[in-house]
Parts: sequence; C-alpha cells; structure tokens
Amino acid sequence: MATNTEIPVARPFASRILISADDARGKTVHGRDGDKLGTVDKLILDERTGQVAYVILSTGGFLGLGQSYHPIPWSAFRYDETQGGYAAAIDKRLLEGAPSFRPDSAPVFDDAYGRRVTDYFRLPPAATG
Repeated sequence: MATNTEIPVARPFASRILISADDARGKTVHGRDGDKLGTVDKLILDERTGQVAYVILSTGGFLGLGQSYHPIPWSAFRYDETQGGYAAAIDKRLLEGAPSFRPDSAPVFDDAYGRRVTDYFRLPPAATG
C-alpha cells in the first residue's frame, strides 16, 4: 500500500495540473497591469463544495511587520505559466481600498463577509453548495 509520501502531489489530469494548497502558498500574484501585488498566503475553501472560494493575498511588510492580508474571490485569478504564479483581474489601486485584515485579526468568513468582499471587487460570488 502506498503512503502519502509515495504519492506525487502534482499530476496531469487532462490539460490541468493539480497542485496542493501548500504548494500554492508563496506563489507570486501579479495584477492586470503586470505589477506584483503580493503572494498567496492561504486558500479559503467552501466547506460544503470543497471549491476554492477566496485567495488570501499577503501584501507589504517585512519579516511579518506591516503585513496585511486581502481576501480576493477565486474567480479573479488565473494561473500565468510565463510568470510561474497567478494573475489577478485587479490592480494595486483597487487593492488599496479592498477589505483587508492584519495577521492578528482575521475575520469570520461567513456569508456576510463573503458578500462584502465580492461586492467590493464586483466579481461573481464563489460557488457554494
């Protein structure tokens, strides 16, 4: 019987490559203008569907100081093979007024908070079950 350490994490499936959430962490995110926005800190899943609902984008800071986190709807992202990271359909100006939180004050990701985030970005809400 194979153990988890013997099972490869990324495998081709049709024309897609599967990646673990751990491997997505730290990937660079560029905005629609090509500027670096930050890095992926976490993926937030819809508990009922198992689908990615939001990406928590880590911006600013140095050694954990001055860092902030922005939840961005998954529908804003696409993988950019040329950059080796993600491209988001937003730019730095839009991110400046976006919902955010500090490392010590994460919000409750309930329906009301999700609506606030998707309304701000004017993107379709995450699919829920």
